[in-house]
Amino acid sequence: MSSLARPVGLGLAARDDVGDVVGWARDARDAGLDSVWVHDSYFERDAITFVTAIALALELDGESGFRVALGAVNPNTRHPVVLAMTGSALDEILPGRIVMALGTGLPLRLKQMGIPYSPEAALDGVSTAIDQLRQLWRGERLPSATPGLPPIQPMFPPTHRIPIHIAAYRREFVTLAGQKADGYIARPAESIASLRGILERLAAAAVEAGRDPGELETEGYLLSLVDSTRREALNRAKREPFVIYMMSVLGDVSLKRAGFESELRDRIGAAWRAEDYHGAGALIPDELLDAYMLCGTREDVAAKAMAFHTDAGLGLPLLQPVLQEDRQINELIAAAALYAGLPEPTTSRATAARASAAVAVPAGAAAGSVGVSESEPITAGMGSVGLADDRRLGLADRASRRLGAVWEILRPFAYTASVIPVLTGGALAAVDHNFRWLPFAAALLGGVLLHSGTNIVNEIYDVRKGIDTITSPRASHALLKARLTERQAFVTAFVAFGLAITIGIYLIALRGPAIIGLGLAGLLGGYFYTAPPFEYKFRALGVPLVFLLMGPLMVVGTYFAVTGTWSATALAASVPVGLLVAAILDGNEWRDISEDSRAGISTLSARIGRERAHYFYVALVLGAYMALGLTVAVGWLPPQTLLAIVSLPFLAQVIRSAELGASGQQRAIAMIDVQTARLHLTFGSLLVIGILLSAVRLHA
Repeated sequence: MSSLARPVGLGLAARDDVGDVVGWARDARDAGLDSVWVHDSYFERDAITFVTAIALALELDGESGFRVALGAVNPNTRHPVVLAMTGSALDEILPGRIVMALGTGLPLRLKQMGIPYSPEAALDGVSTAIDQLRQLWRGERLPSATPGLPPIQPMFPPTHRIPIHIAAYRREFVTLAGQKADGYIARPAESIASLRGILERLAAAAVEAGRDPGELETEGYLLSLVDSTRREALNRAKREPFVIYMMSVLGDVSLKRAGFESELRDRIGAAWRAEDYHGAGALIPDELLDAYMLCGTREDVAAKAMAFHTDAGLGLPLLQPVLQEDRQINELIAAAALYAGLPEPTTSRATAARASAAVAVPAGAAAGSVGVSESEPITAGMGSVGLADDRRLGLADRASRRLGAVWEILRPFAYTASVIPVLTGGALAAVDHNFRWLPFAAALLGGVLLHSGTNIVNEIYDVRKGIDTITSPRASHALLKARLTERQAFVTAFVAFGLAITIGIYLIALRGPAIIGLGLAGLLGGYFYTAPPFEYKFRALGVPLVFLLMGPLMVVGTYFAVTGTWSATALAASVPVGLLVAAILDGNEWRDISEDSRAGISTLSARIGRERAHYFYVALVLGAYMALGLTVAVGWLPPQTLLAIVSLPFLAQVIRSAELGASGQQRAIAMIDVQTARLHLTFGSLLVIGILLSAVRLHA
């Protein structure tokens, strides 16, 4: 396999599908990266299992120099004897290409598990673990920890030497790494200024121990987030709970070296502990992310990785995605290739810093003692790469971005709320042998257009009122990221409403003035959902009015538009459909109680409180099934409509999420609106099929 001109690695957490992680490691190997580093993520998945799967897959692929690293594990949760056995097994799978990094584990997580922790004992534990691992891997016996018992005899020492790196971050651990480890890993969210000081300390400790600092490897996890522009990457980073957490635990010394006050971190931390991710993200300035992360286009990421390499002296940047997903991994692998192709700066303060370091430290230490201003532009072969401005997008990119913004603000996942009621009314018309395609198509298109305009106006006023910000869960960011202006959004909404009115005129000509009342109710109900002066969503009327508008109004209205007559059966069928549409909105309001309350918004869920909002949501989704059963029992709907009960697995999913959300696990209901929309789509589709099947049976 070919390798890049400059070593760069990929950092991954032990999460997601094992097969996906193995695939990403293979992609990194095929692209010429040096290595993949997998670290434990309490309490998610086991890093050793992931590394074993990667090692086995790479061994089956054949020989290459690509390395696989445990970065890091710790002797507090895995005894050094167990770690020695792990290393031996991994070396057997992937000979000579395994690296093991040791840390202490996060004190908070250790305490949660009841494992004692003290700074002094942690340092002694890592130091002892290094000695014991090397002793066992040499095939030497260890004395028994309990007197009077036989010594520990290693049965299968590894054939190849396994490098041991240190991934603990107090200065004592840096010194320990310089004294006896093979390398040092810098933690995620470290600034260039702070890392430069750390690596200088590492080199000095190595020299004092009589070692050549040039033989020590230095790696660093560089948190990275790629988007089409730097602005969008920064905005997205600010709404990621993991990023907010990392900004809330930055050290005083690190902040001071990067030019920030610890008071900023404390305010972010207070909001994070209160699970106010919206407020915490709003506190994070762009400059803080620029100092501790790699945010922007792939070119921005490559340039900032070069800054860590040249300005701090980092030997092996490990690009670690904030969002562990295919697109981000692919972008980071591409950024790694760009980084490897950048020329080393030839005239900068880095040269002077190296010369100065060479005077104070032996020549081998110079690589760890580079010093350069963090604010200098980086010459990257493709011109000066500044992180202050986004690159201009081409015409095709701008058009694609605009269409993507329109698609995002339309919230198409919610179209089930308008499509299913129309399909239900149309199916009932077909059963009554009174179906007409043209008015049905007009009703369907008109309903979707009204829904589209409503979604856009809702977005505009939620942003105006400060309800939706860049850190809001499930919010569209078309306006927040300036992909669309407010004027463009209004134009799009009024085009949708205008087209719906045009369709309404056709239906009025076909069915008479009754359509005027139905159309006006839909149009005004959609526009004034969040728009002044009524803003009925904010007056605790959103859920009941949405039930009426997208339940009885749309089902009965569609039946009338298609047939020209009214139907009590359509009214009966509209009840379970409307209850599930109302549940979509209610789930959204329940999840967003905190954000709405901070903005002074009084939704129904905010008024009744979290506990009652949970019960009300459950009542709505269960009520749909109860209403269906009741209407079938009294003969208002045919028995075939009970086919909708096949959607019970989706009901179980939303009930499970709701129960977890009620227990305080807010993340469990982060997607409750999408999950409920999926339930509504499945239930409604099966209901429509059941209605149509009843016609077939009646005909037979």
